Amino acid sequence: MATTKNFLPEQYRQSNKLGINHNYLDQQFSDHQVIWAKMRDVVIRGDFTLGSEVDLLEKEYAHISGTKHAIGVGSGTDAIFLSLKALGVGEGDEVITTAFTFYATIGAIVTAGAKPVFCDIGADYNINSLEIEAKITPATKAILPVHWSGKPCDMDAIEDIAQKHNLAIVGDACHAISATYKGRTAGSLGTLACFSFHPLKNLNVWGDGGIITTNSDELADKLRLMRNHGLVGRDECHMFAYNSRLDTIQAVVARHMLEKINHITESRVAHANYFDKELRSVPQIIIPKRDTDIYQVYHIYSICCQRRSELQNYLIENDVDAKVHYPIPMHLQPAADYLGHKKGDFPIAETIADNTISLPVHEFISRNQQDHVINLIKAFYD
Repeated sequence: MATTKNFLPEQYRQSNKLGINHNYLDQQFSDHQVIWAKMRDVVIRGDFTLGSEVDLLEKEYAHISGTKHAIGVGSGTDAIFLSLKALGVGEGDEVITTAFTFYATIGAIVTAGAKPVFCDIGADYNINSLEIEAKITPATKAILPVHWSGKPCDMDAIEDIAQKHNLAIVGDACHAISATYKGRTAGSLGTLACFSFHPLKNLNVWGDGGIITTNSDELADKLRLMRNHGLVGRDECHMFAYNSRLDTIQAVVARHMLEKINHITESRVAHANYFDKELRSVPQIIIPKRDTDIYQVYHIYSICCQRRSELQNYLIENDVDAKVHYPIPMHLQPAADYLGHKKGDFPIAETIADNTISLPVHEFISRNQQDHVINLIKAFYD
């Protein structure tokens, strides 16, 4: 067996060569001197793990989410994993989720000891709520909707199903900070909501980090124990648990970015709306379904297109960082072989995976750059 190497440095180098790029971190953190100054107090205090900045971040995040609690953890993946464990999910349990998501969603379910039970998606790339109830068995413990690209799922229907069958809802909201569903924040949807602070998320830090929001006092208390070895104090352990503490340094960065989150979100929405308007007239492109009562925040701007691979190569050749999120749905990943799925089991997820392309919509892309991308796409099809 070949040794698995770290593929990310080369991926960063190749991506950074392109002029219109998904990676904008040098621009976003051009004020790094300000952040360093804020970090100085952490260095002086020496409270590098679960320090006072984490407490402040949790209060601020709970406030913007409209929830009673926010619990900082080591990553968005840990947020999902710990949420499932706090609900008692383990061996022999099942968790219903989408076949079209990032690997971490399914990895969190599996490492919690449960079996992922897939549903297909709809025209908005989110889980098809009409398929969920038929997948419920006596082993089902939770529903895990993914608010893909920062668009909340059909939560009215999902919450009705969960209430009817006495199931918890763990929302994978890693794409969805500032998103709303019929006036409710993504953080307030379901039993628990999980967010990521990965460097390329809408609210990002200088490494990994995550946070969980909930209105449950009981779950919040349990999660605070679980993220820190089960400790209630230096010398007293109430459960043998995990190490998923949010670094204080990362909390400093997250709090700094919270000050900018409205601008970040509004810019992404404006850029996505402009792409929608200009590309809707291209017959070879299908824009995903948009809903007026949902505020989508566009962690990813993804569209269906004909001749996807050719278009992607054409854009890259013309200095545009065109990506695919994600080319292989979860049920067809090698890691999912043991579940026994085959091609054709979730046809919409497979079609979307085969035909979507993602364009940069971050806050630093200019209108001229957007027009350049639009003109390239039109020229390709013409």
